[in-house]
Amino acid sequence: MMIAVTGGTGHVGQELVAQLAGSGAAVRAVTRRPGAVAFPAGVEVVKGDFDDRASLIAAFRDAEGLFLMSAQPIGSAQHPTHDLGAVEAAIAAGVTRVVKLSVLDGGATEDPIGIWHREAEAAVTGSGLDWTLLRPGRFMSNALAWAPLIARGDTVTIPFAFRPTAPIDPADIAAVAAAALTQGSHDHHTASQLSGPEVLTPADELRILAGILHRDLRLLEPPIETTRSGMIAAGMAEPVVDAIVARALAGQDGAEVLPTVEQVLGRRPATFSQWARNHAAAFPPEPGAF
Repeated sequence: MMIAVTGGTGHVGQELVAQLAGSGAAVRAVTRRPGAVAFPAGVEVVKGDFDDRASLIAAFRDAEGLFLMSAQPIGSAQHPTHDLGAVEAAIAAGVTRVVKLSVLDGGATEDPIGIWHREAEAAVTGSGLDWTLLRPGRFMSNALAWAPLIARGDTVTIPFAFRPTAPIDPADIAAVAAAALTQGSHDHHTASQLSGPEVLTPADELRILAGILHRDLRLLEPPIETTRSGMIAAGMAEPVVDAIVARALAGQDGAEVLPTVEQVLGRRPATFSQWARNHAAAFPPEPGAF
C-alpha cells in the first residue's frame, strides 16, 4: 500500500513520513520543495503544488492512502481551493482513503475561520472516499517560533501568553494519522479531536523550556492591538485577524485533555517537557550561540 503525504516538510508531515517509513510502509512525500528536507532512506520524494492540479494527480497516482494537509492562508481565496483541488486530484488518481489534518472545532463557528474549515472538511467528507478527520488543538511546535527571539536575548514576546490549551506533540498527531492510514477499515469515516496530556498556557511552556535550556527567559505579552496590527501587517486578512483575536479572548476552547491519542495508540501522549527535550537543539543555549 502506497501512502502519499502532502505537507511532507511540515511539522506533522515530516513526523508522519518518518513513522510510516520506519514501519516499512511505502511512502511518498509530496512537497513543493523536494530538496528542502532530508527524508529517510526509501522514501519517494515528489514535487506537488496545490496550485497545479496536474502535479497533484501525478504525485498521488498509485497511492491508496493520502494524508492531506494544506497551509493555504484563510481568506487568501474565496474558498479553500487547495483542499478542494487536492480531493479532486486524489479521486482522479485513484486514491481510496484520505486522512485530513483539520482544526479542533472542525469549522463549528460562523466566523471566517469556521466557515473556511467547514468547507475544507466538506471537500473530504463529501468526496465518496473513505476518510478520517483529525482535529488537534495547539501544536507544541508553535514554540519553535520563539527560537529567533531566544537567540537574540532572554526576553520572549508571546501574544495571548496566558490563554490555556492542552497542546499536542506533532509526532502524536502523526502517529494517529499513521494508524488511520494503515489500520482503518475500508468503510472508516470518523472525526477525532486530539489533545496533549496537560493544560498549559504559552507562559507555562516558556517556563518549562527555560528550565530545560538553563536560561533565564522572561515573558513579554504585547497589547492586543499591537498583536492585531502585527498580524495585519504580515498580510493576514483583517476579518480573519479579528476572528483570531475574538477566539483568543473568548475563553477556554481547547483547554480540555482528551482521551483520543491514548485510545488510538495505547499510550499517553507526550508532555510539553518531553517535546522540549526532544527539540532542545532548535533553541540556542545562550544568546548569539546560533
